Amino acid sequence: MSQVQGYTPAPPLAVADASVEVRFEFMKRTYGYLLGGIAAFVGLEIFLFTTGIAYAVAEFAFSTNWLLILGAFMIANWLATTWIFKAKTKQGQLGAYALIILAQALIFTPMLAIAFTSFEGAVGQAAAISTVGFLGLSGVAITSSKDFSFLGSTLKWLGVAALLLIVVSVLTGFNLGAWFSVGMIAFAGAAILWETQQILRSYPEGTELLAATQLFSSVMLLFWYVLRLVMSSRS
Repeated sequence: MSQVQGYTPAPPLAVADASVEVRFEFMKRTYGYLLGGIAAFVGLEIFLFTTGIAYAVAEFAFSTNWLLILGAFMIANWLATTWIFKAKTKQGQLGAYALIILAQALIFTPMLAIAFTSFEGAVGQAAAISTVGFLGLSGVAITSSKDFSFLGSTLKWLGVAALLLIVVSVLTGFNLGAWFSVGMIAFAGAAILWETQQILRSYPEGTELLAATQLFSSVMLLFWYVLRLVMSSRS
């Protein structure tokens, strides 16, 4: 059917304006994709460690400038995120999501190798804390009437500041310490609050994979710094 001249199609209806049943199904699919991504991440790590590839990856990472690895990870993550937003098909979105999961699995491998060899039980403890934190923050974001939209611009500036601190730390050898991990845990928590509310209020039906990708990255960030804090507390 040809488009009527001068007619602009209405934007997709946000899930917040849909029925309770539609909102429930949307969030169920979103968290289903999120759980699937986490399961794939765990599966990849199990494969990497059981085959011994993880230790080769860790050895390579430890002998390479960390800024190069961080840069490569950021480029891969940026490309995959751009891809998933521009993909026209579900298969394309799944491919981008898979690339993000793979990139996260590889960047986590060196720290997991240290945790498994020197800090017994740290990974399980960090995973449990991260899970409880994520569930609690998600519950607050979904049920609270408070508007967390003010966090959006704040998170952008804090993210840039944190990245600069990481670069300075790598270049100078300065140890950011446990307080930086605490700050980044708070940052990840704020990101989960903001993203969950944005998903509920702004995302239309059919964007479940996009929503899951946003949440997956924040969950991984939370887990990274919780694990880092757990390990530093045992040093």
